[in-house]
Amino acid sequence: MFYCYTCYVPVENVPIEHIPCVKLPLEIDIIKHPNETDGKSTAVHAKLLAPEFVNIYTYPCIPEYEEKDHEVALVFPGPKSVSVKDISFHLQKRIQNVRSKNDDPDKPSIKRKKTEEQGLNDSKCEDTTLKKIVFIDSTWNQTNKIFTDERLQGLLQVELKTRKTCFWRHQKGKPDTFLSTIEAIYYFLVDYHTDILKEKYKGQYDNLLFFYSFMHQLIKNAKCPGNKETRKLTR
Repeated sequence: MFYCYTCYVPVENVPIEHIPCVKLPLEIDIIKHPNETDGKSTAVHAKLLAPEFVNIYTYPCIPEYEEKDHEVALVFPGPKSVSVKDISFHLQKRIQNVRSKNDDPDKPSIKRKKTEEQGLNDSKCEDTTLKKIVFIDSTWNQTNKIFTDERLQGLLQVELKTRKTCFWRHQKGKPDTFLSTIEAIYYFLVDYHTDILKEKYKGQYDNLLFFYSFMHQLIKNAKCPGNKETRKLTR
């Protein structure tokens, strides 16, 4: 074991100076299913590697998002989900809808039109960008309990439709686009960097896969018969 699954810190024999610290452009909330096995979860990887930007909550504990649904999104596949590149458009529409509801219907039409145009211009000047992204940490068979919680229902839903998992615990009957938690976080941030920030990706978030890639290689080596034979011959 390399880290504590409940306090999210490396164990004593792991040299902290060798563990990277990743700076993220967004805050991340992870809602963890209470029955999720700690040893099988990759959510802790994000907390270990980006502790200032990641918070993990165990369901039914969920932060209050109702007043912030114009700056928060949930990564989860579904018929209502949008792509990463369309996030800003849909969040902007939410702000405009709220302002439309608050408009006085008795205002003269010309003045009301001017007010609407002014509101749109003002909203462009304000910081209306995505500030927080939410992930569900659970086996896919258990996600429904969290996903259907009313506290998450008002959030914009985002899906990573083109990414494929490399997770060693692939769940039977699920498509390879169903990612592990750390994969989803990593791929979302890469797409966010290129599609929303409009910047060239230069590996800024690659270290989020520090533990994931290490464990992936360990398991790959353990499963490979050739590697086992090689180890026997070299003893």
